[in-house]
Amino acid sequence: MLPSVVVSQELTRFSPPPGHWRLCSVLVVEDHSTYRTMMDLQLQKLGLACQLVEDGQAALMALACGRFDLIISDCRMPRMDGYALTRAIRRRERALGLARVPIIALTGHLEPGTWQRCREAGMDTCLSKPLPLGRLRDELERWLPARQALPPPERRLATWPTRATLMDAFGSAQMVNRMLDSLFAEARKDSAALTRARMTLDVGLTIDHLHRLVGSFAFLGVTDLEASGKGLIDDIRASGLVSNISRLEAFQEDLTACLAYMGTL
Repeated sequence: MLPSVVVSQELTRFSPPPGHWRLCSVLVVEDHSTYRTMMDLQLQKLGLACQLVEDGQAALMALACGRFDLIISDCRMPRMDGYALTRAIRRRERALGLARVPIIALTGHLEPGTWQRCREAGMDTCLSKPLPLGRLRDELERWLPARQALPPPERRLATWPTRATLMDAFGSAQMVNRMLDSLFAEARKDSAALTRARMTLDVGLTIDHLHRLVGSFAFLGVTDLEASGKGLIDDIRASGLVSNISRLEAFQEDLTACLAYMGTL
């Protein structure tokens, strides 16, 4: 039986994944292509965006370009194994004052002393492969809990859509859910790409991804962020990216807040 069929059949025994997982991103570090495929299928079925890399060095490059809410890493890999990767991540977090990202270790051989070695490296838990979907979901619920939803600022109450306004615009709950799923997927990709463009001071890519995000806000009727994005594009064209970095960072913070709010609808 194909892995995708097994995952689909197993998923039917569980309730729908938590809605806030649509806003989360997982980094999977695994050198075995079959396990990477299985993790990709499982995480997709649970509504989670993921990036797949083959070793610790590739994982560090991914972390330099984007933010992840959880890391799932094999222990034994070529070039840089999971233990060395975790130690490097913890050093990076301390040096840059970053929040501590949970790291789940996976091993094909849970030998005596493995958990102690994982703990000393800075991993949060250690699990045996292959990982059944039910056990994976249990661990995700532990390490990706629902965040306390914050109400949008008062100035946005009149401009951010509600479930009722989306239903009026799109006609049915099914259409609203499909539209939101598509929006979250595209906005995550554009936000990550926008971060990379900002860090490399790439004006063209910055404007391209701002345009795409502005289009998403216009589609939803989020008028304040649509206007803010358009103004930012004009100012970057007029005075350059460097002089608008702080505004771009603030825009991305507003984007994150808006997506979190939309995830509660």
